[in-house]
Amino acid sequence: MNTIKVDQKLTAQQGTSKQIITQVRRVISGLMLMGCAAIIVIAPAKVQAQATSGKPITLIVPFATGGATDIVARILAQTLSPAINTPVVVENKLGGGGVVGRNTVARAVPDGQTLLTLDMSFVTGAGLTPDLPYDSKTSFAPICIVVSVPHVLVVNANVPAKNIQELIALAKAEPGKLNFGSGGIGTNTHLGSELFKSVTNTDIVHVPYKGAGAVLADLMAGQVQILVSTITTVLPYIRSGKLRPLMVLSDKRADVIPGVPTAKEAGLEGMNMDFWVGIAAPKGTPTALIDKLNKEINTAMGTTAAKTQLLEMGLTPETTTPAQASAMVNLEIDRWSALIKKQNIKPE
Repeated sequence: MNTIKVDQKLTAQQGTSKQIITQVRRVISGLMLMGCAAIIVIAPAKVQAQATSGKPITLIVPFATGGATDIVARILAQTLSPAINTPVVVENKLGGGGVVGRNTVARAVPDGQTLLTLDMSFVTGAGLTPDLPYDSKTSFAPICIVVSVPHVLVVNANVPAKNIQELIALAKAEPGKLNFGSGGIGTNTHLGSELFKSVTNTDIVHVPYKGAGAVLADLMAGQVQILVSTITTVLPYIRSGKLRPLMVLSDKRADVIPGVPTAKEAGLEGMNMDFWVGIAAPKGTPTALIDKLNKEINTAMGTTAAKTQLLEMGLTPETTTPAQASAMVNLEIDRWSALIKKQNIKPE
């Protein structure tokens, strides 16, 4: 895999900028125009490569339309449906910060007809939300991870630090003076800042906002100084010079900002942080069916059409086995649950 490494010990997305929202809407429009027929195609009498009996596969997205997870699901449905001659229908089932949709899949018949999109909020929710109606580790059977994108730490143009070590020195010289903005308590932007504070032992104040759009406006205005966010969200502002990237939270430099060092290059171990999207089935789904779905999904998402749409969004296509996906999800649950406990983070 490019940015998710299952064999190493792993040590957090709401909201997008105007530019990303426009891009997302453009992708949705394209999918509606080009993919709807594929999504609802009726299986012919003779089927060569079906994952199931030919009945429609429902892919549950536990969030509203328009976000990255929803877009990835629709790209998958568009490419997988004709490949397996089976209808794949995306259903946005909202509620409880993703809990309602996930619980629907946890309670579904394990026959491959109902699948779930997993993302970073699934693993962080395990540590943030008490008394979930499902077990995050045992109620689902991960099939594969399909995309990822690393996070980047950025500062506004008025912050004097030109690299991450200068930022750490500045934070330690004036404890409690610098502010981290986030899209809200428990979001990836919040957990990314808490991870940085934990690894560097710095005192930086967390300032939560209602969504990434609000924090971006105040970040560029100088009301807050620092943000950890996915590269796709802040890339337009990096390119315009309004935000300065200091570190990519990955082992590998990002192609879109190749001059920005990784956390490892900056001397910070344990700072890797990817946003990712995966697919899972209910527990009890036969292993043979999981393996077949894994092969079909990896093949569909590996097509030129799917890759082109993903790369246009700044997402990196990934290919994993079910075992690799399961191991990564469980490690991520343990990792973020430990950080949430250590930093005493409580949900809103």
